[in-house]
Amino acid sequence: MAVPLWKKNLYVVWFGSFATAAGMSQIIPFLPLYIEKLGITDTAAIESWSGLIFGGTFFVSAIVSPLWGKLADKYGRRPMLLRASLGMCLIVFCMAFAQNVYQLFALRLIMGFVSGFIPASIILVATQTPKTHSGWALGMLSTGGIAGSLIGPLIGGLLAEYMGMRLVFIDTSALLFCAFLASLLFVKEKVVVKEKRRRP
Repeated sequence: MAVPLWKKNLYVVWFGSFATAAGMSQIIPFLPLYIEKLGITDTAAIESWSGLIFGGTFFVSAIVSPLWGKLADKYGRRPMLLRASLGMCLIVFCMAFAQNVYQLFALRLIMGFVSGFIPASIILVATQTPKTHSGWALGMLSTGGIAGSLIGPLIGGLLAEYMGMRLVFIDTSALLFCAFLASLLFVKEKVVVKEKRRRP
């Protein structure tokens, strides 16, 4: 029996949501150590930079989310999935080569700007899933982001210990690139353009 299109999309964006959430949270365990490695030695400064670098991503993401939502309505959700996954892939890869805390902070802000995979996934699933299955599909999709947020720090901590902190970013970038390829190859969306009614 063939798998319906909406369910195929759900599986792909579930993986993408997991990868995105993991990518945004995987630096939690070693962020202070990475900041110290970048040249910040004062304890108070490390604490301040840790808060700015981690929180800045979500702050910028909250500001630009309405913009990406508007563009998704105009051009479709699939382009937003591709933009977010590829953009985050490139930014996370660059984080592995940050030379100072200012570069890392700037990259995290840019990461917040290009993010938006999970909101686009939710809208895609909500609009393409039959009403009889929409509750189950949205609930299933939410587990991807939650699982990524929970497992991301664990994966990041283990990889940092055994492979080095910089390699964690490269591994996460590869995971996000897989999400990009999966979205590119397997997510299908039928964009319905609503025509504006002309007033008589």
